[in-house]
Amino acid sequence: MAKEIKFSLVFRDLWQSSGKYQPRVDQLVKVAPSIVKMGCFARVETNGGGFEQVNLLYGENPNKAVRAWTKPFHEAGIQTHMLDRALNGLRMSPVPADVRKLFYKVKHAQGTDITRIFCGLNDTRNIIPSIKYSKEAGMIAQASLCLTYSPLHTVEYYTNLAFELIEAGADEICLKDMAGVARPVSLGEIVKNIKAKYPNITIQYHGHAGPGFSMATILEVCKAGCDIVDCGMEPLSWGTGHADIIAVREMLADAGFAVPEINMSAYMEARTLIQEMMDDFLGYYIPSKNRLMNSLLIGPGLPGGMMGSLMTDLETNLESLNKWKEKNGKPKLSQDELLIKLFDEVKYIWPLMGYPCLVTPFSQYVKNMALMNVMQMEKGKERWSMIADDIWDMMLGKSGRLPGPLSQELIDKAKEQGREFHTEDPQSNFPDALDTFRKEMAENNWELGEDEEELFELAMHPQQYRAYKSGKAKADFEADLAERKAKKNAGSGMTFPQTIVVEVEGQKYNVTIGANNGNTATPAASNNAAPVAAGEGNDLCSPLEGKFYLVKGAGDVAVKVGDSVKKGQTVCYVEAMKTFNAIAAEADGVITEICLQSGASVSEDDVLMKIK
Repeated sequence: MAKEIKFSLVFRDLWQSSGKYQPRVDQLVKVAPSIVKMGCFARVETNGGGFEQVNLLYGENPNKAVRAWTKPFHEAGIQTHMLDRALNGLRMSPVPADVRKLFYKVKHAQGTDITRIFCGLNDTRNIIPSIKYSKEAGMIAQASLCLTYSPLHTVEYYTNLAFELIEAGADEICLKDMAGVARPVSLGEIVKNIKAKYPNITIQYHGHAGPGFSMATILEVCKAGCDIVDCGMEPLSWGTGHADIIAVREMLADAGFAVPEINMSAYMEARTLIQEMMDDFLGYYIPSKNRLMNSLLIGPGLPGGMMGSLMTDLETNLESLNKWKEKNGKPKLSQDELLIKLFDEVKYIWPLMGYPCLVTPFSQYVKNMALMNVMQMEKGKERWSMIADDIWDMMLGKSGRLPGPLSQELIDKAKEQGREFHTEDPQSNFPDALDTFRKEMAENNWELGEDEEELFELAMHPQQYRAYKSGKAKADFEADLAERKAKKNAGSGMTFPQTIVVEVEGQKYNVTIGANNGNTATPAASNNAAPVAAGEGNDLCSPLEGKFYLVKGAGDVAVKVGDSVKKGQTVCYVEAMKTFNAIAAEADGVITEICLQSGASVSEDDVLMKIK
């Protein structure tokens, strides 16, 4: 009897691996019936990972989106699954235990059946609690092996990791080949080893197409006993995304596996609707190069999900760097030149940083560090001259145990700065916090939401949720989209900068297009906040493009005008590329002016505050 292979449509990831944003809930609900009618998917990845942060960024309630999006699949008997970052929940940074526990209760109540738990360090201390919490909430716990290719990440390493996770209660195992760089034969051996000891465990393969191994890998793992394969579909398959369901099905059918038929009429319906979403606005955030296969990705091993947003973000990094070069009489770089420099730097620093698996958030940390090094060295500065706190936390063990040793150069740098190394359980560094967020919601007269889902969103994504509630998130998104559309239609005669008015839930915002990266959004009506008096003193400038914040966490105390500060003291942050970069005072003095509101977009060399 032929072995049955089931398919899962990774709808969330096919967008994240292509660009920066996800579809709106009205678009998701519209495409769901066509996906159901295709008849070939036993599972659909509906949410998780960056999905909810993206909803918040363009002003949509992610809780309503998840409930509406999972409903049609449940009615059709199709399981839904989400991506879950273990200690980090759905975000880039670690999450308190009480928030993690609420996370699974909320997601199960909203209609998500399966949680795919992963830790980029493959630290089981981070994964095992999530297995426990998710099962207690009634979910299927699928534990992931984050796959990469290095001298440390061997067949034996992954086999033993799978055994430990299954013995800890995992219901299923996912081979998470997030960059598509794991080698096909080795993955087949891992599957064979797992099935030999645990023949009844469900194994699901998730791999990206970009480097070019994925079709060979799918065939190898299925021959070894894999049960479910993640697939994409046109027009967002291949490239930094996933192999297309049509090709995967035909390959496996020819190899003698029992695979479901595809309703091609429904496939074309879904394909058309996806293209309509791209034409509507999502295509403005999908760089054309992300649609291409690229074996250069084998070297740096960067994941498909990150490459989607990287190419969009790289545009602003390149623009910022070239402004500096032009100002200093140096030749500009092309995007390809910057990309190759970035790939080479990732390949160089990855072993020095302890070989963390290049998956969220650690792929971003390594990539961000590499990009910061490249930009600083292009300006004549030293490698490692600016390291964000989140990156230090990873290297020092605060988020978990690194697979390999940290370089002596970085150990010495940590000691010079008085930084401590951590060996304790990572969760112990992040105490319970729900009571703090409950208090904030009460003070703002915000509803906790059905199944406390609104409390969960604030606790999981504090900065994005506050921007969503204020309307600023939607205003910033509308400004950015308007600028992208205007640039594409540059022949329309529009001149920049220009100001438009965006209305968000009754609040009108002035949005400046073509200035400050198109992301300036301020209330059109008078601002209730007292204006900060202009001061004298030295400018403290932003070293990079991003968003300005006075604090990083909910319990942090912001500096204010009149405060005395010491040289080297952190006074604010610039959030860029999903990490908060601490900005320190350059000399002792008194803050005489804070030049921006928290959450404002900044360009490199913009003045953040004045210190005298």
